Amino acid sequence: MINSKISGVGYFVPDNVIKNSDLEKMMNTSDQWIQERTGIQERRWVKDKTLSTSLMGTYAAQEAILDSGISKEEIDFIIFSTLSPDYYFPGSGVLLQRNLNIKEIGALDVRNQCSGFIYGLSIADQYIKSGMYKNILVVGSEIHSGGLDKTPRGRSVSVIFGDGAGAAIVSATKKNEGILSTHLHSEGKFAEELALIKPATTFWIDKIIEDNNEDGTGYSPVMNGNFVFKNAVIRFEEVIYEALDFSNLKPDDISLLIPHQANLRISQYIQKRLGLTDSQVYNNIMKYGNTTAASIPIALKEALNENKLKKGDILCLAAFGSGFTWASALIKW
Repeated sequence: MINSKISGVGYFVPDNVIKNSDLEKMMNTSDQWIQERTGIQERRWVKDKTLSTSLMGTYAAQEAILDSGISKEEIDFIIFSTLSPDYYFPGSGVLLQRNLNIKEIGALDVRNQCSGFIYGLSIADQYIKSGMYKNILVVGSEIHSGGLDKTPRGRSVSVIFGDGAGAAIVSATKKNEGILSTHLHSEGKFAEELALIKPATTFWIDKIIEDNNEDGTGYSPVMNGNFVFKNAVIRFEEVIYEALDFSNLKPDDISLLIPHQANLRISQYIQKRLGLTDSQVYNNIMKYGNTTAASIPIALKEALNENKLKKGDILCLAAFGSGFTWASALIKW
């Protein structure tokens, strides 16, 4: 039987650190207000304008390839998860393929925002278990900073998000290890509760030109924070238990839970509900903010660097975000 395992992980974040104190100078906010509501102390925002979503993903991918021990020529397929692509089209996956200068393999873009990396992982898992591919590169990369309203009007959203990229090589194995299961869900009736509505095909070039709203209102993300929070804590718990039940495991069997880094309060709530210790949950939102599709692979690489996982451990990944979409993956390391 063919299984799929994560054989290498890498990440990249911009050098430019934006502390909460820096945001105090831009908008009506405070370090205390941000930390109490999100747990975030700082985040990275791109300053070097030569950096793009695909280029940051390329840097993360190069580290993941090196970590896996394979050559780039052994990669059979690319899955690129992002809400902030370089271009409206083509997708960032083909740009990554060009950046890596590898053979003409397939490249798929995933637009599932915060749960995008787990969706990508699930696709890779199925392709490998079917025997179609042996090594798949899964990338999550985001540049939020250029699309944020950094005036007082946008503070409730803009303080949350950061830029970054993470990547994983998913490889075939015949050993009793790797991805045990993945679980994917959506509830589109709440799509507008966390969304970037414009520009869109219903509000395109001619309407943008005619728009008198020169201050940019309507072109930045919107979020019903309390509503998103209430749904997130429910769905996180549900999808984690779904993964555990599938493998006849219980919360105590989790060696490490890496939740999508959306809000530290959400992670702490889920930790309490599952009865997990601090050592069983990994958070780094304090340093990077919410990097959407990149948050889980960035956290995974840092957890590995800190020796938080050893062979045979049970790793649980879980995410919830815009769409609404949510997902989990259970992995025997």
